[in-house]
Amino acid sequence: MSTFPTSSVQEARAALAARLRELRLDAGITGKELANRCGWSVAKSSRIENAVTAPSDADVRAWCTACGAGDQAPDLIAANRQADSMYVQWKRLQRTGMKQLQEASTPRYESTRLFRVYASHVIPGYLQTPGYATALMGTIAGFRGTPDDVSEAVEARLRRSRVVHEGDHRFATLIEEHVLHHRIGDPEVMAGQLGSLLATMALPSMSLGIIPATVSREQVMWPLEQFTVFDDVRIHVELLAAKVTVTEPGELDIYLRGFARLTELAVYGAEARTLILRAIEALR
Repeated sequence: MSTFPTSSVQEARAALAARLRELRLDAGITGKELANRCGWSVAKSSRIENAVTAPSDADVRAWCTACGAGDQAPDLIAANRQADSMYVQWKRLQRTGMKQLQEASTPRYESTRLFRVYASHVIPGYLQTPGYATALMGTIAGFRGTPDDVSEAVEARLRRSRVVHEGDHRFATLIEEHVLHHRIGDPEVMAGQLGSLLATMALPSMSLGIIPATVSREQVMWPLEQFTVFDDVRIHVELLAAKVTVTEPGELDIYLRGFARLTELAVYGAEARTLILRAIEALR
């Protein structure tokens, strides 16, 4: 049975379940009668109504028909799909390869004015060099068994990354120091990536902070999952198995407060350059 790992998803599911329950009550039928009309078990009706199991489009349609409210099915199906889009497995997003995913996100990158990015695993996509992106995407494709369109996906990512140099976009980027030492590609690729980070620090649109590995986190903030904030209204969280989209105000606030705490840990300017140069030296 499906479970939902974030409060945004859970709340969307709970709201849909409540609407389905209201339809059943308005129709004056019990859960058992609804199950009989739909041709499924009473347990299934209960799981859907209590937001334990995500209904399919067909389930929603059958529920509405059983309650004499077939005209409400389209709206409820749309709500169901919106909730479903908040937690999407990478294997679904990348079922045809990675190029399409890069291209699909380009309009959002172009329309976003302020990016807040916390990188705890790898260099953020918009700062990746061709060599680094190729090595990383090759590893991802091999691990997830996605179609190998790495070259095309890298080109699409680089096109998307033009927002760093074009338009009035601003970037607040935080990178954990250990990310600088994660070997993605060979030493030459890593040296090129780290050198590119040094050059990026000079951009007027870029605030780049490095969180030292030795910094005390006792009263501030522990390492988190990698995430991107788009104009304070939408957050993409990167899990191993899926991408989670956060839009619920309360949960947005949690991530924004977390980002602010992490900002307190980071070093900038000369101190950040020293950490990057140290990582480059370690490649020799």
